[in-house]
Amino acid sequence: MLAQTKKHAIARPQTRSLITKILEERKDVLVLLCKVSGLAPYPANKPLVALMTEFCELLVDYIAAAHFGLYQRLSEGQERRRAVVDLAMEIYPGIDRTTQVALAFNDKYGGVTLSGDLTALYRDLSHLGEVLASRIDLEDRLITAMLGESIGPARSAA
Repeated sequence: MLAQTKKHAIARPQTRSLITKILEERKDVLVLLCKVSGLAPYPANKPLVALMTEFCELLVDYIAAAHFGLYQRLSEGQERRRAVVDLAMEIYPGIDRTTQVALAFNDKYGGVTLSGDLTALYRDLSHLGEVLASRIDLEDRLITAMLGESIGPARSAA
């Protein structure tokens, strides 16, 4: 998706800049999610508490960037293309659900001292990963539309 953003660099510089920021934060969130989860090839190079604090802060930044960037821009009527607005209206409920899950995760684990059995944490990280995957699919549809590409269902990479 980041390569597509760069490909469309000529049109809508503010939108492009915002999308690039969201995609960079998304990538950073996913890398930290892997580190916190202990998934290869991302070894935890910090204590878990420090990683969780960093992860929760970045997660909230990523969620806020999309909310106060893309969706606020759309809700304020700054987008004139009807197809983009219609798509945003269609997918926003799903985006909002993912936002609520991410914020609940942050409320539960942000700034918390972790010790003992971490089963619940890893279960919650797994659920959050699934929710973020859903959010990414929805965001990619909107980003593609905002960059002027087809708005149809997600295309297979095959």
